[in-house]
Amino acid sequence: MNDRARLPAVLPVGFVPTPSASYRVHRKVLAATLQPGAPRLKTAGLPQRLQAAPTGARVLMWKQDPSVLEMGTRKAFLPGVVLEGPRDARIASGQPGIAPVSPNAFGDFIVPPDTDQFDAVHTFAVVRQTLTMFQRVLAAQDAGLVPWAWNSASNTEPLVIFPHGLPNVMNAYYSRNERALKFGDFEADDGAGHMFTCRSFDIVAHETGHAVLDGLKPRWILSSAPPQTGGLHEAFGDLTAIFLALSQLDQAEAVIAQTRADLHDKTFLADMAEQFGSALGRPNGLRNADNDLKLSEAGTEVHAISQVFTGAVYDILADLFAFERRPALEDDAVVLHRVGAYLCGLTLRALLAAPDRNASYADVANRMLHLASADGKPASYLECIRDRFTVREVLAAGTATLAEALAAGIAPAVQDAPGALQDRRACCGTMTHAQYFDLEGVLEEERQALASWCRHYGGERWHPEPATTEELTAAK
Repeated sequence: MNDRARLPAVLPVGFVPTPSASYRVHRKVLAATLQPGAPRLKTAGLPQRLQAAPTGARVLMWKQDPSVLEMGTRKAFLPGVVLEGPRDARIASGQPGIAPVSPNAFGDFIVPPDTDQFDAVHTFAVVRQTLTMFQRVLAAQDAGLVPWAWNSASNTEPLVIFPHGLPNVMNAYYSRNERALKFGDFEADDGAGHMFTCRSFDIVAHETGHAVLDGLKPRWILSSAPPQTGGLHEAFGDLTAIFLALSQLDQAEAVIAQTRADLHDKTFLADMAEQFGSALGRPNGLRNADNDLKLSEAGTEVHAISQVFTGAVYDILADLFAFERRPALEDDAVVLHRVGAYLCGLTLRALLAAPDRNASYADVANRMLHLASADGKPASYLECIRDRFTVREVLAAGTATLAEALAAGIAPAVQDAPGALQDRRACCGTMTHAQYFDLEGVLEEERQALASWCRHYGGERWHPEPATTEELTAAK
């Protein structure tokens, strides 16, 4: 039976507030039987301070991949102005596409799951949460906003999202030329029915991560960059999904419960896009952040290279969480939430501080060390970062002290060979998109090669002197 047919046509009356008589009756019954009344403060004689109601919208969304039963669909609050679409100043729903979704009387976007309208709201919500997360990092450093790659003083066009933009395509991508995120849908071969990539929290966050990094480091996405630079772009997409999950306390709490506070136990946090991966026969999703890959094992294949950096950062996350954990004093989920927020900010700041061209893993790792030191973090933080990148063959092993390493920088261990080309065949739709391969440049190189050959080797043969009148007459 089709899953769509089993879902309720409308949400339960108590799920979200709606301006209806049935909801008011529901609330009165709860107040009378289950919920204690709110205490009333005596305010006589005290000045009254009127505050404007918070601006924002509640949404119903997948809090993880649809196959992650621990999370399912939940409500979330998006601060700021959200209009019909949904859309705001930075993100818009693509047209033609899903019909614009209108907010209810409270300004909220609460629609039943497994509908086109739900997909539009969910996708917008994940993109908005991702952009907000990274903008908070920059705001804390007084470093401005996160621009899209095309933004300028005269161009403030938003990123456009198409939740159903790639029919019958098992992929999704960010396009700088189209200024859009597009998500595919397809019929799964394993009998799981029709799948929509936009419903995966991980996939939407991953592709949004590409858009964010392209706005900050526009040369990194090009295929002409060294393999490690391409790996940074792909890894940033995966890390975006991890950091966004940890930025939400309910997800951090679910991770703690699932793993018994051991982040190296199997968890949805480390597995990327489980439902999509299952359709492709991969038990750990499209990628697994909790891996042991080293740079010497990855070659020039960007998909594999990215897992080296992602795995190193995931190991750092697990180490810092274990270091900060004090269950007798503080809830584990709160600690994980805080550590995730710090590591998210540290990673983004290190990427921003890395070279604008041809950045390597060692460039970013060294900047993470310097920034953590400048933040006043204890030596255990710095040792963890250094050791994890050393094990992954990003940084060279040595006997230098931390102070010496910070002063001189740690040399890279495995480096890209001179002139090495990226192999993007196993990457996501963004990294395999033709617009980032400079194909016009390839054609121009062919044209120039032809012109050079004609000048030096075939000039007289292919362009002989015109025949004289006498020669033409004799030929007759």
